Amino acid sequence: MDALKNIVEVDESGRGLGHQQALHQSTDRARAQPRPQAADPADRRIGTILTAQGKLGSRDVDRILKLQDAEDLRFGEAALRLGLITADDLCAAIAKQYDLPHLLAGNQSVSRELVVAHEPFHPCTEEMRALRTQLLIRWANDGVRRRILAIVSPGPGEGRSYVAANLAVAFAQLGQRTLLIDADMRKPRQHRIFDVTDRFGLSAVLSGRADRRAVIPVPEFGRLSLLPAGARPPNPQELLSRDPFAILLHEVLSDFEIIIFDTPPARRYADAQSVAFRAGNALVLARKDHTRLADTNAVVQELGDAGTRTVGTVFNAF
Repeated sequence: MDALKNIVEVDESGRGLGHQQALHQSTDRARAQPRPQAADPADRRIGTILTAQGKLGSRDVDRILKLQDAEDLRFGEAALRLGLITADDLCAAIAKQYDLPHLLAGNQSVSRELVVAHEPFHPCTEEMRALRTQLLIRWANDGVRRRILAIVSPGPGEGRSYVAANLAVAFAQLGQRTLLIDADMRKPRQHRIFDVTDRFGLSAVLSGRADRRAVIPVPEFGRLSLLPAGARPPNPQELLSRDPFAILLHEVLSDFEIIIFDTPPARRYADAQSVAFRAGNALVLARKDHTRLADTNAVVQELGDAGTRTVGTVFNAF
């Protein structure tokens, strides 16, 4: 099988690399950077951003400019050298400079699993961006217009929710209108990862107790929305096999460019096959030293037999 392959390393501690790597991302090398005056939305210089955020005052800027000229430093490096800002402050300013939705340091409202949002310079984030790029290239080369993807794996604990959540954020950071749907109505996790209510969700929509207004915008991650699983129903397989699921998918296609599904274990439940069939495309995960090769091959075979296209495989090492 001509499969897209990618290694996703998961740092369960949630810690990133040292911030020295991040410093090199700033390209603001102006030797005589004017002192920022007002928060002009069009002005994306590091000094202006840090001043608008209240991290620097006019006297601080003067000191930074003097050191910058004297030692041929970037503005952010000079500010760090003087101890006027932290490395986290600089990382957040760089993310804002390049229009990258980014959670501020210390934000505990969402799970640390969202490494793409918490640590934009972490190697796991780069792996997710690489996966995003490969998917976009594959879709472009194949002329795919319905960019709908089911994240599938044989068993539990293989990283489906992690990959689905981070990949959705990565697409949203690119400016794509992205919808993440938690179709794991057996053991849903996306509402906890994003810290949103699951009072209404996919189960309510499919049973006729709610409509597409159950979709929750998550603007802090860019153009991202989430449809949580909602209350656990007694008949998830039946709900996913009925017409309302196809109708919902048809309706949201007009509002979103990318739709990503989280799913339950494919070897335990037929739910994943139903979701992948509606999506038309699946990304199959396998976990290092955990997933049996025979199980992965069986899932790929079953998806293919049902008419679902496996666009790639991800070897999840954690």
